[in-house]
Amino acid sequence: MTTLRHSVTVLAVERALLAELAPLVLDLAESTRADGATVRTPDGRPVEDLRLVRGRHLRTGALYEIGRADDDERMAVRVREWRRSTAIEVEQLLTAPDLSARVTLRLAAPDRPRLIDARGRMRGPDGSGVLRRGSGRARADLAAWWDAAALPPGAPPAARAPVTVRLKHPLGEARLRLRPRRAQDGRWLVEAAATVRGRWLLRPVAAVVLLLAGGPLRRGFRDAVERAAAGWDGAVARLLELGPDGVREKLAAGRG
Repeated sequence: MTTLRHSVTVLAVERALLAELAPLVLDLAESTRADGATVRTPDGRPVEDLRLVRGRHLRTGALYEIGRADDDERMAVRVREWRRSTAIEVEQLLTAPDLSARVTLRLAAPDRPRLIDARGRMRGPDGSGVLRRGSGRARADLAAWWDAAALPPGAPPAARAPVTVRLKHPLGEARLRLRPRRAQDGRWLVEAAATVRGRWLLRPVAAVVLLLAGGPLRRGFRDAVERAAAGWDGAVARLLELGPDGVREKLAAGRG
């Protein structure tokens, strides 16, 4: 087993801001209506590349297709649950020439987001063999994240990671844990820790491979964490610049 660690400092999104923005997005979604297969905004404009193919709009069982009908890559989205007071859960199915993937996303307490849970599976084309299959699960406890981020600088990090990701493949398994702390400048100092190991009879072989590839593997992990942090900072900077009023205006204009 190999353990990889890297820490980055990123812009913080405070609990109050997300609690203010989440209802805006949900209000926009629930203000749309279905006209046959066409989904329309409140002012009557069609939502491009989105079609309702089964069920009632934003009700359990509703099935949508996303993208052009002649695309090689097709995405379908099924509403499994839509209750703003408790949870929203959707299932996404992506079909492409080289793979298919099914992902289920669940958001608890949507109006005041508290917990995000995602799980999924992917496989290659029919007959491509077991090595082109994999599964994963991710869990983000937002309440625990903000509690951990509220600890004063220098305090021990949270014992339990608020964000966890587990990936499985016939040849190996990887686990990722994210723990935040408050940096001196008010941003988040996030520690990313990953463990990688082989599965079943392949564990001894994987151990040797991971040992030999330790340097490049660590550099690749560090670079991936840095890129993710840069992407996060770019998106959050734009969000903070807009603020709730700016987000509301963009959503109303259909440019969100």
